[in-house]
Amino acid sequence: MHEVAMAYERLSDRFVRWAQAEDNIRAAIVIGSRARTDHPADEWSDLDVIILANDPESYWASADWLHNVGVPWLTFIEPLPDGSGFERRVLFEGGLDVDFAPDPVAPFRRMLDEGHFGGLLADLIRRGVRFLVDKEGFAKRLEQIPTVPPPYKPPTEPEFLNLVHDFWYHTVWTAKKLRRGELWTAKSCCDSYLKQLLRRMLEWHTRARRGASIDTWMRGRFLEAWADPRAVAALPKVFAHYDEADVWRALLATMALFHWLALETAEALGYTYPSFGEDRAVEIVEHLHTNAHTNEEVTELPA
Repeated sequence: MHEVAMAYERLSDRFVRWAQAEDNIRAAIVIGSRARTDHPADEWSDLDVIILANDPESYWASADWLHNVGVPWLTFIEPLPDGSGFERRVLFEGGLDVDFAPDPVAPFRRMLDEGHFGGLLADLIRRGVRFLVDKEGFAKRLEQIPTVPPPYKPPTEPEFLNLVHDFWYHTVWTAKKLRRGELWTAKSCCDSYLKQLLRRMLEWHTRARRGASIDTWMRGRFLEAWADPRAVAALPKVFAHYDEADVWRALLATMALFHWLALETAEALGYTYPSFGEDRAVEIVEHLHTNAHTNEEVTELPA
């Protein structure tokens, strides 16, 4: 066994010994790469653990209990991706990265009784779980619940149009911040907010063009494997250095990539594309960029 994997095993064993003695904890489930067979863990993988407890708040409100598991170097609280609660992220001695997600056990029991899991939890369970602690026989009951993913629902036309309008609006917003000299704000929008909209369009584009069964994972995981190769080839050009000219370059490259992805997605879904709004946004951005290059004052924007 690889040295890193052995270190995680030893940490897991310490956690299990502690959790078994904690009556408040009813189960602990490993999710993510260390429980998957598809894209399994490698030496860079962290350990993701859901702690099902009668009172989960104590485990993210305090970090004292971590000393029962290992020697924590760094720890902090972060909201869960679906907004349903918090997780405690920990960097233990030796660089071992563990995410503990304390959850109330009652809703988990209820979902088992109903024979149905929804949302992010359903997706995580479908991809693979491994019980570290199971005081109530959850694992056996979980085996009886189908883990087939729900049918994919493409974006509705209003949802699609909302994202497209959002993207082009913020290209203009970014350009104005650049002209004002707010480089941090402009780069943050270009390389963070616009990129999240771009990622969502990449997901829609993939399923619309290649089929609803294509697994686009979540938040860009394994994007290089499932996204259109043309888009993947363009990605190195859409991120910027902390430099005004380079943010302009990256913004225009992001716009060019989003343009054909959104057009092809609209065509595949049979939706009307808001070309007029995009054209106006592009005109304004290019106008502001040209004036920035010549250092001329902008007295009015294109009508």
